[in-house]
Amino acid sequence: MTPADFSGSCPIPISDYPTVQMAHGGGGRLSQMLIEKLFVPAFDNPVLESLHDGAILALGAEGGGPDGGRLAFSTDSFVVRPLFFPGGDIGSLAVHGTVNDVAMCGARPLAISAGFILEEGFPMEDLWRIVESMRDAARDAGVWVVTGDTKVVDKGKGDGVYINTTGVGLVRDGAVVSPERAAPGDRILVNGPIAEHGIAIMSVREGLEFETRLETDSVALYPLVELLLDGLAEGVHVLRDPTRGGLASALNEIAGQSRTGVVLSEDRIPLAEEVRGACEILGFDPLYVANEGKCLAIVAADRAEQALELWRSHPLGSEAVIIGEIVEDHPGRVVLRSSIGGLRVVDMLSGEQLPRIC
Repeated sequence: MTPADFSGSCPIPISDYPTVQMAHGGGGRLSQMLIEKLFVPAFDNPVLESLHDGAILALGAEGGGPDGGRLAFSTDSFVVRPLFFPGGDIGSLAVHGTVNDVAMCGARPLAISAGFILEEGFPMEDLWRIVESMRDAARDAGVWVVTGDTKVVDKGKGDGVYINTTGVGLVRDGAVVSPERAAPGDRILVNGPIAEHGIAIMSVREGLEFETRLETDSVALYPLVELLLDGLAEGVHVLRDPTRGGLASALNEIAGQSRTGVVLSEDRIPLAEEVRGACEILGFDPLYVANEGKCLAIVAADRAEQALELWRSHPLGSEAVIIGEIVEDHPGRVVLRSSIGGLRVVDMLSGEQLPRIC
């Protein structure tokens, strides 16, 4: 059997949902359907249809502004539970998640907004911890929190605190980064071990203890983006941070938008032993577990080794590896080649492994 043999579609009807389900927010198949069947048709426009991590808006002669260039614009909301977890909290997560979406557009993040929805009775000390964490994360990422909003809802109606953020940045000159640019022969890189964020959250929820403390990988990723764009220029085709839905969902989205296939090598995908063990205990597939400090880069084949060398020169990419390639076969599908040579389809999940992780 070859990767080309995987061409069927799921026979299970999954489109009839009269009410919103938790899985609609999980980054998998139901999230994709909600976006493509409800939101995109309602707000139809060429910028939205690109379905990138953020919108890219032309300025200057193309967009009507005086200075030229392109602006990356992204928004996100954070409803993580618990609010504080090993290595981070909802505040630092909100900053990192937002600046990373901007960076995945090939842009240097400049500023973010912060909207707080607070529940009556939420401890002020905890709110201050979250605000301090956001401040520090924004400083380290080189952005300012320049505007915001605060609302308070009745006790029992807000789960402590939710945060909405919007980020803006300037797209690098010459950067053309889009899921549609993935092309057969391209190589797929990831900057380090996957699934750390989701498992750090779940270890707290489930009360699991390990010999080594599991922490979120949440971090601002623009330094890695800058390295690639400086070194490879147009050789960088796609950038994506595999957050909700993990590596599998991100690559399925890219395969669908580019109408290409993806082949992954199981023995190349980096995974810490503690995370592997936790996934086995909890019954999770690490390919679907969320990350907040990982970057997928799809680059031209003749630039892949250079990309790997650039990433490995930086602390955020010291464990970078090439995990697969883009192929002409089985367009729209992701296939995993196991360590013993077998093949399996890595589809998008219909349900949700890990709710409320970002």
